[in-house]
Amino acid sequence: MFCIFCKHTDTEVIETRLSDDGKTIRRRRQCPKCEKRFTTYERVEELPVLVIKRDGSRERFDREKLRNGILKSTEKTKVTAEQVERIITGVEQELKQEDSTEIQSSIVGNLVAKYLKKIDKIAYIRFASVFRRFVDVEDFEKELKKLL
Repeated sequence: MFCIFCKHTDTEVIETRLSDDGKTIRRRRQCPKCEKRFTTYERVEELPVLVIKRDGSRERFDREKLRNGILKSTEKTKVTAEQVERIITGVEQELKQEDSTEIQSSIVGNLVAKYLKKIDKIAYIRFASVFRRFVDVEDFEKELKKLL
């Protein structure tokens, strides 16, 4: 690595530390020419997860958008903010384990539904009604029968 001060092409690593989260390596370096020190960080470059929507368009996976959707379905239920965060984290981890970085929105929706179904049936039905686009009472009835 070159020196950020004098542009010398070779620097020495004098200290290496792993970050608390284990995802970043911090290195203290010193230039043998000008003897100045500086810090560099090394981290894995994660590929963004792209969600393929129903209309075929693609957009980057957005934790905030997912959080808002889950919060709408969990309003006035006993689902806590901590549980919502665990759902989001679980969904995100499962998506990153997929073979592809492009994921159908239906997969994301099914994952959320799976988590909500275990936590709160009302929140699950609310989410499913929007996600699966229930259009009449019969759709609700079918889903309720599956729950019972």
